[in-house]
Amino acid sequence: MSQNNGQQFINGLRVATNAPNIESINATDYQPTGYLFSQATLEEVNQAAEAAYQAFLSYQHTTQQQRAGFLEQIAVQIEALGPKLQEVASLETGLPLARLQGETGRVTGQLRLFASLLQRGDFYGARIDTALPERKPLPRVDLRQYKIGIGPVAVFGASNFPLAFSTAGGDTVAALAAGCSVVFKAHSGHMATAELVAEAIEKAIVAAGMPSGTFNMIFGGRVGADLVKHPRIQAAGFTGSLEGGTALFSLAQNRPQPIPFFAEMSSVNPVVVLPNALKVRGEKIAQDIVTSFNMGCGQFCTKPGLILGIKSPEFDQFVTTLVQSTEQAVPQVMLNQGTLKSYQQGLAALDAEAGFEVIAKGEAVSLVSQAQAHLIQADQSMLLSGNPKLQHEIFGPVSIVIAVDDEVTLLQGIEALAGQLTATIIMDDADANKAAPLLQLFTRKAGRVLFNGFPTGVEVSDAMVHGGPFPATSDSRGTSVGTGAIERFLRPVCYQNTPQPLLPKALQDDNPLNINRLINGHFIQD
Repeated sequence: MSQNNGQQFINGLRVATNAPNIESINATDYQPTGYLFSQATLEEVNQAAEAAYQAFLSYQHTTQQQRAGFLEQIAVQIEALGPKLQEVASLETGLPLARLQGETGRVTGQLRLFASLLQRGDFYGARIDTALPERKPLPRVDLRQYKIGIGPVAVFGASNFPLAFSTAGGDTVAALAAGCSVVFKAHSGHMATAELVAEAIEKAIVAAGMPSGTFNMIFGGRVGADLVKHPRIQAAGFTGSLEGGTALFSLAQNRPQPIPFFAEMSSVNPVVVLPNALKVRGEKIAQDIVTSFNMGCGQFCTKPGLILGIKSPEFDQFVTTLVQSTEQAVPQVMLNQGTLKSYQQGLAALDAEAGFEVIAKGEAVSLVSQAQAHLIQADQSMLLSGNPKLQHEIFGPVSIVIAVDDEVTLLQGIEALAGQLTATIIMDDADANKAAPLLQLFTRKAGRVLFNGFPTGVEVSDAMVHGGPFPATSDSRGTSVGTGAIERFLRPVCYQNTPQPLLPKALQDDNPLNINRLINGHFIQD
């Protein structure tokens, strides 16, 4: 076991009023790992937020090259942690080392991707409308716009990605890239992992010459609400439950100064399998769907939790294969005891509801920390009525299959669904006529629409959207994955008739940053 400090990270220092008394728990046997942490006090929350604000006053003026170098340095310092990072993360989450090695690569890869975004400079969104003094009936003044960081950002660690959606995950990286300082609330399920990554970020702050307080981290429960309410915090990023997300969203909106709150919460990610695809490769589709909803013990926010198709002999056979594949699914360790309990409660709620029936279970569990895979069949009336239990995400290895009477019923049922992170259409060329109206409908319902693939696995890229209408997220205008995530933590500023020497470099006539800009309606570099 490696040494741990267990104190808050505030303004470049380790701080703790309370003695260490919060235990990190082994995900497999629910025994303490030996890592202890101090519950943050309200005063420490205040100190972290104030440190972030003071750092922001300087950090917002760093150049895009300086921030790019900082992100690169974080990646270097995380890589320097070596296998210890994956070992500690596996201990706390039960996730296999191979998965965590891949997740580490995703973390360092997205840090470098955002560094590339900063080097390009298109995040500034520079727009220039030059003065038209001779315009009639009224002249036009010189107007220039670009985007700046919104201010200190609160970020909440996610349970299911201890690295990629955690301390140096997408929200943190997007905020830092935008020129915002961060106060990170460590997730209770992997505090030792968070501490290791925070130490790497602190080393990067020193190496890159960034202000102390650019990154801060606090431990413990009951502090998230205090953080969101703090007047120095200007935005927040959250990944977690619908209940937790909506509660924090309400706090953010009811502050004396409301702030943007970007929460990723609940999605069942419907998959529609069209008739001709079933005829051609129904067995393979069924096997792949079961693999997808069991991946990572079903603890992906993009897990396909709802499988839809039109009644036919082929769909009956498809369901038979779903059952057979589910029965072969091996049990897996869940992230923590709370997650397993929620999974079991979700299954019990469906079992008690008329219209839902368990038609397959995976292999029996052998450890108290494991979850058994489930396949549930529901009547089409559950879909048409928009049954809340159908739309409530059960986090774990379970999916619900529904056969509907015809294409019209299918579209009506999907219309009754709430917002989703993803929606998937499995089709053959001969299904194109049925796919077209589905695509139009899913475009309104989801942030990402897939064809002939499965939503588990989110590419970190410029074009990715990981968001969607409520309740998938609290604000469908953003993404929490990909370089578009930076937009959540930027705001536009317009300069009118501003002297050239006083303008930001992104808006000066000679374009010293050599970036693409919208000038009088045309994208050019001149």
